[in-house]
Amino acid sequence: MSPALTAKQPQVARESEYYLAKISKIKNIEDFIADRRVFSYAMKAYNLDDMIDAKAYMRKVLKEGVDESDSFANSLTDPRFKEFATAFNFARYGEATTVFERTRQGTVDRFVRNTLELQVSGSNEGAGMALYFQRKAPEITSPYKILADRTLLKVVQTALGLDSSTSYMSVDRQAQLIESKLKIADLSDPAKLEKFIIRFSSMWDLQNGIGMTQVPNITGNRQSTISTSLLQSLQRLKLGG
Repeated sequence: MSPALTAKQPQVARESEYYLAKISKIKNIEDFIADRRVFSYAMKAYNLDDMIDAKAYMRKVLKEGVDESDSFANSLTDPRFKEFATAFNFARYGEATTVFERTRQGTVDRFVRNTLELQVSGSNEGAGMALYFQRKAPEITSPYKILADRTLLKVVQTALGLDSSTSYMSVDRQAQLIESKLKIADLSDPAKLEKFIIRFSSMWDLQNGIGMTQVPNITGNRQSTISTSLLQSLQRLKLGG
């Protein structure tokens, strides 16, 4: 499976076609939210499926935008809302908001990628988490980015062998702990990122009793354990592949 094949799936293709046909005609927040099919598509693209019916909440997110440090989206610890308000920045651009690539094909690309991740997760939760981490890794600039995202945090805790109880520590202490065990800059290096994901896979499989196989790791001179299904998923789906 790949993003290209996922995009061609009948239901995905239909929803993407509808979204692209309609989004350019939407000029304000009310019209955006009123077209449930378009709004739902955009929300799913930004992993906000659980908030599709929270229209008043999302209206406030969009109306206040992200330009002011004390805006609603900026005050929320969940980064999904800031990402969404940044992409659909009606507060700053008004009617011109939907002319940008990020609100058109950029949103479609995110929708397709997220759909693929969900489908992979359905048969292999660890693979889905690994693919999600792979996609988000370039955005991770500090341990606080990890702490603000439950899936990223779960991957890091698993890969580093950190007990989930560390989540009860203060945010600053958790950040210090992660920094002491993980060099954040390494996540921007494709080879080091792949090694980290293989490490996560090994730990995930051990914790969940999944069968493992021996495969060469990225250094080429040692062996690393990784489930066959996850390895195949990662090989088929490189970031942007």
